[in-house]
Amino acid sequence: MFEYRHATFADVETMFTLINDFATEGLMLPKSYSTLYEILPEFIVAVEIETGKIAGCGALHCTWAELAEIRSLAVSKDFQRRGIGGEIVKRLLEDGKRLGVKKFFTLTYNTPFFASVGFQIVEKETLPQKIWRECIDCPKFSKCDEIAMILQ
Repeated sequence: MFEYRHATFADVETMFTLINDFATEGLMLPKSYSTLYEILPEFIVAVEIETGKIAGCGALHCTWAELAEIRSLAVSKDFQRRGIGGEIVKRLLEDGKRLGVKKFFTLTYNTPFFASVGFQIVEKETLPQKIWRECIDCPKFSKCDEIAMILQ
């Protein structure tokens, strides 16, 4: 059983390790401690009730009027295939809808997962707010290999 809640400062160390372990494998982009602290309120974590271990995390980042990104979604390899990622996304979408978000997107390497929760592949150029606001500072900008997906 898992509890899903908004992240706290006490969760940052585990989130950092979880995200950056996947980044080391080339499965997602890394996040610094500084960035995680700055965007901490955007995160939801899944916590195994029995052990108190963080099983996964994900963030909802508002980028423009009625547009938000699902990002930094990571589920520990020890907890995968239990529906945790899908539940985190569901809760992030609910948070976004409460804010008035009408369109959600993600940049991902895991298109099968996001397709399974309703996202569809689109060209990155359809997301100019993201590309020019944050992607331009990414070291992968000129050779980005992430896939853009959208849910309306």
